[in-house]
Parts: sequence; structure tokens; C-alpha cells
Amino acid sequence: MSIRILIIGAGLMGADHANIVSRDLPGATLQLVCDTDELRAKSVADTYGAEDISTNPKTAIFRDDIDAVIIASPDFTHTPLTLACIAANKKVLCEKPLSQSSSECLEVMNAEQNIGLKIVQLGFMRRYDQSYIEMRAALEKGILGSALMMHNFHRNVEIPSSDFTSAMAITNSAPHEFDVVRHMLNTEYTTISAFQSKRTDALVAPVVMVLETNAHQIITIEINNNAAYGYDVRAELVGEAGSIAVNNVAYSRTDIKLTSSTSYNMDWRDRYREAYIRQNRAFVDFVVTGNFPEIASNCWDGYCAALVAEAGVEALKSGQKQAIKMVSKPELYQ
Repeated sequence: MSIRILIIGAGLMGADHANIVSRDLPGATLQLVCDTDELRAKSVADTYGAEDISTNPKTAIFRDDIDAVIIASPDFTHTPLTLACIAANKKVLCEKPLSQSSSECLEVMNAEQNIGLKIVQLGFMRRYDQSYIEMRAALEKGILGSALMMHNFHRNVEIPSSDFTSAMAITNSAPHEFDVVRHMLNTEYTTISAFQSKRTDALVAPVVMVLETNAHQIITIEINNNAAYGYDVRAELVGEAGSIAVNNVAYSRTDIKLTSSTSYNMDWRDRYREAYIRQNRAFVDFVVTGNFPEIASNCWDGYCAALVAEAGVEALKSGQKQAIKMVSKPELYQ
């Protein structure tokens, strides 16, 4: 029987998820598209062959013809909608962040613990990107020796809106790095420092963070939301015996007039399309089998990302290194 999926949010990410469900997920059906804007919901539903539309997400979650949910609505809706999915006992793939508030993440974790089941898969899709998969495999096979450092940079062409702030570089952009580093190294952070350069214009300048882990590794993360030249995310993991780096993905190279060049993507969508497909297939398997995907992010990972971001914002504001103090990891997430 096909898994009937509800997608909440018919914006950029919601449309991308609808595309994947309709074209790349055997065993899944795009049953319902929900958005507070009825015309937008209808447009996505018509494009990707959804059975129905809705403008009321909480009512939609509890419908009998819905087996699972993908949340791609604005960030502030993620916690209440995820809690509704838990109450309905319906597996949910929630785009990051679970919340930008660590206390709200704890609320969701408590709801899962109360029923004793993992319901929520969180959309940190980089765990499914081939480059990070190969990096983690190299570390696990012992090729690199013990991990010493990891260097990361995340560059966007330009800020997504005029109200984007330096703090949002940490709370909106950096959580992907916060999560994938924890996933790579199987460790937790203990401290964070944050620094910002100064531009000659009024645009948000790059933010650089330095984190320490409980295994005494050093992590650097650069977030440059106004890099101008293209969307560019890379990382290098340095071990005692060698290093491994994520390359810019370019499918062709142009050689002309004594110059060699490759291109960059405009944003993350093409760069990580295959990772999204893999992630969503893992989600369907989760719905069918009840077994949480081996490398997927859960509510604990969402809590960790939010907590580190909160400490990072305070570090940038104060100019002082901040301790990262997590609650004890609940048994459900061990």
C-alpha cells in the first residue's frame, strides 16, 4: 500500500518536496498539499498531482487519509506542527530547525518520550550528501587516524532578505554545519567563540566561529551570506594521518582564452538535490518499517543545533567564549 503524504507549506521547499514525492519516491503518494495561501497550495498540488489541498495544517494532520507528514512551512510553525504530528502518532519529516529555541526543542523531545517512540525525523539533509558520507567513512575506516580538526565554510550569493542579521547567520545558516560536524565526529561541543569581520558597505559581514568538542577537537565554521560569487559549501576533516575535503561540485569545466573555469550554483537546491531524495526515501522507509533511519537527525540533534546557536549568538554579542551546557541525553535518543 502506498504511503499517503501530506506536505505542509507550498513555498520553495514545499514545492521541492512535492516534486520528490511525486517523482522519486516509489511507495509514496502525494496525497495533500496544505498552505494558508489556497492558491499557492493549489498550484503545487496541480503541478505535482496531489489528490487534495487544505489551508488548515492541524486539521490536515489528523485526516484519516494521511499516513505521514512533511513540514516545509515557516520556521516558527515547526514546533506546534511537529507536536500535532506526535499527538496524531504520524511520522513526520520536519525541515530544520525543529525550533530556534532550545526550550521548545525540549518540549518536542518530552512529547516523544511520553509515548516512548521516535516520530520526528529532522531535515538535516547534508548527512545524506555523498561527500559527507565519504568523509565519515574515511574516518570510521581509520584512514585519517584520530580526528583533530574540521574546517567548514558556508557561502551564499546574497542574504535572502533585507532584515537578515548577523545573529541569523548563526541561527539560520550555521545549524547545518553544527549538525554535520557532530555527525562526522560523533561528539558534542563544549564551547563556542564567534567573531565578525567588517565590510565597507551595509551588508552583513562574514561570521567565523571556533568550537571545541568534548574530544578536544577544534572546529572552525565560516558563514558568509554575501559572498557574491556563488553558493559554496565545503569542509575539510584533518586527522593525525591525513585529511579529506569536500569539493565544490562542478560537472564541467570550460577552457578558453588561456583561462580555465567551473561554475557555482545559485543556491542549495541543485547542490543537495540527491541528498534530499536519499533523505526522503529514508523517511518513507521509516514510515513503513518503524525503524528510525541510521544516519538521520532526530529531536536530540535539533535541540543540540538550537542550543549551540543560542550560545553562538551570545558569544558574538559579548565577545566572550561561551560554554555549551546540554541536558543529559535521554535514553530514547541513545
